[in-house]
Amino acid sequence: MRRPIGTVSHHNCEVQELRADRRFAVECAKGAVESLTNAEERPGGLVMLRARAEAYGGLGAVAAKAGITRAALRRSLSPKGNPRMKVIEAVLKPLGLSLSVVPQQKKARKRAARKPPKTARVRAAA
Repeated sequence: MRRPIGTVSHHNCEVQELRADRRFAVECAKGAVESLTNAEERPGGLVMLRARAEAYGGLGAVAAKAGITRAALRRSLSPKGNPRMKVIEAVLKPLGLSLSVVPQQKKARKRAARKPPKTARVRAAA
């Protein structure tokens, strides 16, 4: 299927934005890595990491750093992919990022509104 003249794919626009704004690329990479722990968000996170790889060095260069072929990298970062740690590290390195382990933040529980304590009524002696 041919694209109409004068249009650009969303993916190509995203790659251009990532190249132009490093801060944006770093925040997107953080979000992509965080999404890898959630089964529903994982496919999107892998696609986001692939866009970062294309924006910062290209798939061939990132694959070489990871010690795998370009095709293997493309498969690893597809929605159904399952990348190794060295692949994720190779994608993050051109951005100056690395993986680290931090404690999970506990979700704040909603506490039931506490009733004020009952106070004893004191009657004045008449």
